[in-house]
Order: sequence, then C-alpha cells, then structure tokens
Amino acid sequence: MSVRSPFLFWENMKENIYTRFNQTLNYLYTQLPMFQRVGSQAFKKDLTNIKLLCEHLGNPFQQYPCIHIAGTNGKGSTAHLISGVLQEHGYKVGLYTSPHYRDFRERIKIDGKYISRKYVVDFVEKNKAVFKKIKPSFFEITVALAFDFFAKEKVDVAVIETGLGGRLDSTNIIHPILSVITNISFDHQQFLGNTLKKIAGEKAGIIKKEVPVVIGETQKETTSVFLKKAKTKKSEIYFADKNYKVVPKSENLTHTTFDIFKNKKLLFSNQKINLHGGYQAKNIATALQSLELLESHFSIKKSKMLKAFTHLKSLTNFKGRWQLLQKNPTILCDSAHNEGGLKLAMSQLNSLKINKLHLVLGMVNDKTIDKMLNFFPKDAQFYFCRPDIPRGLDVNILHQKAIEMGLSGKAYSSVKNALKAAKRNAGKKDLIYVGGSTFVVAEVIP
Repeated sequence: MSVRSPFLFWENMKENIYTRFNQTLNYLYTQLPMFQRVGSQAFKKDLTNIKLLCEHLGNPFQQYPCIHIAGTNGKGSTAHLISGVLQEHGYKVGLYTSPHYRDFRERIKIDGKYISRKYVVDFVEKNKAVFKKIKPSFFEITVALAFDFFAKEKVDVAVIETGLGGRLDSTNIIHPILSVITNISFDHQQFLGNTLKKIAGEKAGIIKKEVPVVIGETQKETTSVFLKKAKTKKSEIYFADKNYKVVPKSENLTHTTFDIFKNKKLLFSNQKINLHGGYQAKNIATALQSLELLESHFSIKKSKMLKAFTHLKSLTNFKGRWQLLQKNPTILCDSAHNEGGLKLAMSQLNSLKINKLHLVLGMVNDKTIDKMLNFFPKDAQFYFCRPDIPRGLDVNILHQKAIEMGLSGKAYSSVKNALKAAKRNAGKKDLIYVGGSTFVVAEVIP
C-alpha cells in the first residue's frame, strides 16, 4: 500500500481551492450583472434583493457595530484611516470597500487580511439556490458575503463603504453607530442626478435616525441638503472642516507631513502620515472628526492613532491611491476617476518637481470626457489606452477628443503597451503617472 506524501496532499488541496475560487469568480462575473464591467444594467433602484438575501442569512450585519461611509471622493482613504486606527488599538476590524484592483478579495478584509478563497467558494456554493431565486447583482452578493463573513469572524466593528450613491446603495440596510459623507462632486450623474444638490440628496440617504453624521467638506451647494436631512432624522451633524484643519508641509514618495489644528489650536506638529498628497488633508480631517465621535464607543489614544497614521498602508493593506510603483523613472498610479478627484490629483502632480511628465491615460465610457480632460496638463506626453473591461472607452475616441483639446500623444492597444512605451521614452528624472480610471490602475499595480 502506497503512502501519500503529506506535502503532495496539501499542494493538491491548495491547487483545488485556487481552481474552485477561479470558477466561483467566473460565475460571479459572467452570470451576474456587475456595474464595474457592464454599467447601468447592473444598477438596482431598490433594496429588495439585498434585504431578502440578508434575511436568508439571518441579517448578519446586526451582530456588530458599523460605521457607514459615503461620498464622491475620499471615502476609501477615510475608511482605511478609521479602520487602521481601530486596528492599532487591538480591535478586530472588518473593512468593506469597492471596487477591487487585482484581487476580488481586496473588497473584504479583517485587520488588513483578505477574506479567504475558501470562504468565498463555500458561501457562493451554499447560497446558489437562493441566488437563482432572488437574482441579485454582483454587488448585492458581495455586500451580503462581507456582512456574513464579518459576523462569522466575530469582528468588533465593521467599516462599510458605499458603492454608488447612498440612499439606494446595497450597503444602506445597516443601522450604523456613525455615518460619514466625505464630499460631493460630479460622478454617476445618470443615477444620482445632474446637480450637486441632487447628488448630495442621494448620499444623504445614509443618514439614520438619531445617528450622528460627519460631513467632510462644507460646500455651498450641499450644506443645506445635509442640514435638512439631519434635522429630519434628529441626527447630530458635524462638519469636519469647521473643527479640524490639516495643513500639508512636506512630502516624499511614501509619506506626507502635516500640521494638524483643532479649533484653530495646534494639535499635532509635523505629523507623518502614510498617504501621499496634500489633497489627503480633507480625508484626514474627516477621519479625525469621525474618530472623536467614536470615542464614545471605543477607547482611542492619541499615541496609537498617530502610529496607525504613520504605518497606514501596511496596517490596512491599502492600495491604488498615489501608489509608488518604481523609481528612476518614478512611476505613480492613482485611481482618481471623476472631476473632483482628478482636479486634486493633477494639482498634486503640478506641485512636484518633475523633469518631464508622461501620462498613461484611459477611461470608462460613461464619464464626461471633455470635463475630465480639462484637468490634465497640456505640456505632458500622453499614452492613451483602454482598460480591459466592457465599459472601457474606445481608445480612438479618447485619443481624438484629447487631440481636439490640445493634448499630444499616441493611442496604444492596451494599458500595458502604453506603459511600456512611456517607460521607453522616460528619462530617469521623469515621472510617469498612470490613471484616469480605477480599471487602468488595476492593470498595473502588483
């Protein structure tokens, strides 16, 4: 009788779970409508499916306190800042964000560690009959999976980021201990409305009865919307930028140094934070205001909070925002993909000392191309491409529109080919920026 090698047994098990995981992802991507890939046909205009799905699972989100974060830009950074601080204090923290870059499991983390492939496989196999009956979207299944995983793993708290909007977002069945709305800018107007007030109204849908809400930025067009909603819900409302001021002082490619003021008094001097870019000041202020309110639920010490800020990316496994890919030449990627985000990202680029700027640029087909292209510097060399998803904007359309607007560059058959060309042309002191879409970034980050 032959004895099977324990090593071979575990290797075969490992190979099997990889195969099953890939088959499960194929099912999720091809059988279910996924907004990131196909766009509007995947958007659901009510919460019926997610409620039915979570009822079937026993409403797992009711088993732990949640922090709910919405906003056009900055919600991912703010979510990771809050999560990192709570992790540093020893709390077991679930974090749900979207979309993912390279690995589906980036969406669902506990203490910075991805959900296991086996859990994803088992969850889908166990609930396929229910999926067939309810016909949920990709996003609805992903949200339910996150809620279920956090309950099974007994997290102390979950930080939940909305996907699109707020009022009708699948995450909006939770009753959080704190609601956070980072800011309002133009994005997804076909679903959320074509004015900042209408978009703010959709985001304000996460404000719950008697649950405090933090607004990251005071904006003339939207303030009245939030004040009215908070009053209706009897929720205390805090505008972070009225209480906290975060001033960038210096930066390198991994950290930015800030002076942080509270009520006009210096709170922290020369504080290094593991996020690149002065534009992160707004997200830091939003996180600080949120953490101040969370002190009624969690023990938060300043020393541990600052330590978390210093080691944020390794602590939370945060990717895709102003991420350094290479030096000599410097290659940065950033997932800014709407008017507000690109305006800040390009302002940050302009503040850097660059010999020559090379821009690898691609977009999706439901964006206002003209308005977005306006933010890019005309003296840069462009490498136009199409992200490899059905929603990817035809590179020839992007190239032609860019030429009409005075931007110079060539069109390439793929993101990788565009980046290769940029590398060939860039000198050691040049900078290559890769962006325009989350899905462009997804194709270049490790």
